[in-house]
Amino acid sequence: MATILVTEDDANIRRLIRDHLVNTGYRVLESSDGEDALKVMESHHIDLLITDVMMPAMDGLELTSDLRKSGFEFPILMITALETFEDKKNGFSSGGDDYMVKPVDMEEMLLRIAALLRRAKISASKILEIGSTVLNQEQMTITSGEMVIELPSKEFQLLHKLLSNPRKIFTRQQLMDEIWGYDVQSSERTVDVHIKRLREKLSAIKDFEIVTVWGLGYKAEKRGNV
Repeated sequence: MATILVTEDDANIRRLIRDHLVNTGYRVLESSDGEDALKVMESHHIDLLITDVMMPAMDGLELTSDLRKSGFEFPILMITALETFEDKKNGFSSGGDDYMVKPVDMEEMLLRIAALLRRAKISASKILEIGSTVLNQEQMTITSGEMVIELPSKEFQLLHKLLSNPRKIFTRQQLMDEIWGYDVQSSERTVDVHIKRLREKLSAIKDFEIVTVWGLGYKAEKRGNV
């Protein structure tokens, strides 16, 4: 059961978010501002933070920035009434992973949280071995024998996602949501382009292959006795 900290100075909004999270099966902790959130985290482990941006004492931008500088890597979903591009840019620049504008659609929020937690689970696994091939998350490299291939971030995340769930079919939209995020304006064609690049770069590796499932999406298949 994932533990989520909800940091919001409006008690009614905080209660609404808490109730939806609890009903979905999450464990929920609450705080009223950034300083309060830091106190909660002193005695509790959390898997994801939901924080309002505009709060007294310490706002969401400062809280997020301080957490990232301190090495905390859990996902952060920022919620605010501010909706200009500059506001969103500030949110992501401070270290936020996703951004929603009030009034928040609770069903959409739950979808975003689930995606953020899945991506965090992938990130937590630093080494993935498929036969004699090793994926190193920290270095974003693929090693097979004496061959070492360094991949761009999105290509590595895409490959890691597929290989972490062998034989599972992912639609292009699922991959877009989990790797590029909900707010990206790119089309599903972006996934096809990255898959094509991966196939070209990894053509010499025989431990796995990326399979196109026509009309659905993609999956990874282990080869031979892997």
